[in-house]
Amino acid sequence: MSRAGNRDNGLTGAVVAAGGAALAARLSYALLRARPPGGGQAWNRTNHRGEAITLLEGPAVAIGAIAGAALAPGIGQPEKAAMIVAGAGAAAFGGYDDLAGDGASKGFRGHLGALRRGELTTGAVKLAGIGATGLAAALIAARNGGRDTRDGAGCSGRTPVLSAADAAINAGLIAGGANLVNLFDLRPGRAIKVAIGATGLLAPVPGTVTLAAAPLAAAAALLPDDLGERAMLGDAGANAIGAMLGVAATAMPRRARLAALAGVVGLTAASEVVSFTRVIERTRPLHWVDMLGRRGTRADPPG
Repeated sequence: MSRAGNRDNGLTGAVVAAGGAALAARLSYALLRARPPGGGQAWNRTNHRGEAITLLEGPAVAIGAIAGAALAPGIGQPEKAAMIVAGAGAAAFGGYDDLAGDGASKGFRGHLGALRRGELTTGAVKLAGIGATGLAAALIAARNGGRDTRDGAGCSGRTPVLSAADAAINAGLIAGGANLVNLFDLRPGRAIKVAIGATGLLAPVPGTVTLAAAPLAAAAALLPDDLGERAMLGDAGANAIGAMLGVAATAMPRRARLAALAGVVGLTAASEVVSFTRVIERTRPLHWVDMLGRRGTRADPPG
């Protein structure tokens, strides 16, 4: 098939995935709000303003993203399966931490410190579960014939078996992406804006937009509720979006994947010692994007 034909098929797949994901996310959110599993109180939280907010956006986004990926034409079955496993696994472990976690331990340092004291936190369970999910999704996607292990892209670069190095890189992108997007879910719309920016970085690589379309559209469909401070992604939604974008990132050639993984690891490490909120507030362009669509506030405590 010609490159033009491939582009047309990719565009069609992206449009179908985005439309299905957005519709499924909005419908799921309406149904979940009408009959919250376990009762509405279980999903209620207090946001940075001290106002009541619901975490039901997260499961709705995850459901929408998974549905969109499953419906999208032009995506191989192994890649669809990898998207579904990554999204469902990250949402499940993230949802467990949302509902069962007490927030006493935060970040890798907090959870590892708790483990050294003999305490198994829900966050540690989530991190281990998402790590296993990332590896499983990477191995499932490898059934498509392996990823390009050279510096150039194209089908001619596919290898019969995914190397151990590529499996580790891809698993790191999926699990690391899940964790990184969640780190930005501290203010209305921020994590979704980060997901939009990440998709923009992936867009030049053929095949990535079709894969990224479902999680991005599902999140964008509920962006008004997030910006309006009626709902938030929580771990379930943010982890699912990040993991599925991580699967999309595995379509890049090895050099680009290594650069992306280095960025994910670097930002994750920085989050242990630096407040992203303070950096964003002190950087005018970032602050402008962060506040776009949000209610104004005089006092925005760091997070």
